Formats: sequence, C-alpha cells, structure tokens
Amino acid sequence: MNIAKIMIPKVCTVVLHERSTIRQGLEVLAHCHYTAIPVLDAEEHYVGSVTEGDFLRHIIKTGTTDMKEQEKYSVRDILRRDFCPALSIEAEFDVVVDASLRQNFVPVVDSRNALCGIVTRRSLIAEIAASKK
Repeated sequence: MNIAKIMIPKVCTVVLHERSTIRQGLEVLAHCHYTAIPVLDAEEHYVGSVTEGDFLRHIIKTGTTDMKEQEKYSVRDILRRDFCPALSIEAEFDVVVDASLRQNFVPVVDSRNALCGIVTRRSLIAEIAASKK
C-alpha cells in the first residue's frame, strides 16, 4: 500500500518550528487541542516532536506561567528529537502499523528528511476498515 494514500499532507497538519517561542507553541496547542505536534527546522526538515508534557515540564522548570516570560524560550529548548521517529514515504504498510502502535502519529518524510505529512491512528484504522469491505 502507498503510504501517501493514508497520509495527512503537511499543508493540512499543525506544525511548529524549532525557533518558535514557548508562548507560540502553547498558543498553538491551546488552539488545536492536540497532545503532540511535529517540529520542523528552518529548511522544513522534521527534527522531532513536542508534547503537552514537554511544555508542562518547561513551565515547572522555569517556575512561571507568565506568557511574556515564555517568549524568552524557544521550542528548540524542549524539543525531543527521539519522540515520534519519522518513517520514509517509501515505508511498508506493516512498518507504519507497527509505528502507529507506539506513537501518537507517524511523521512521514521524503529522502531529504522534509516532512511530507503524518499518518494518524484514525487514518490508518479507516484505511484498514475500508480495505475489509
């Protein structure tokens, strides 16, 4: 199966950039209601993900919830590069299924490591259900 068929394209995906401020990241999280968001560098390469917990740990560490103070810090400061590892757009369906069992979403990258989109559990289950009919 072609992974692109079930992937949510990057243009339809919420992302953060590693140079975004913590305040910007918190505002995006509050608006989209996701628990984890992919993070890109200046060249749109996937570099990792951040979660609500990462932001919470940062707030506890800094000791302030003042949004103006959070503008002093960047998403790069809390980024987890090992969280939600990406798969190639060429990945086999079984590999995508296995990754989706361990991750909130599966980032999909091209040969340059540029984010193409994500595969969610919902999109994966919907595809499996459709193929059974």
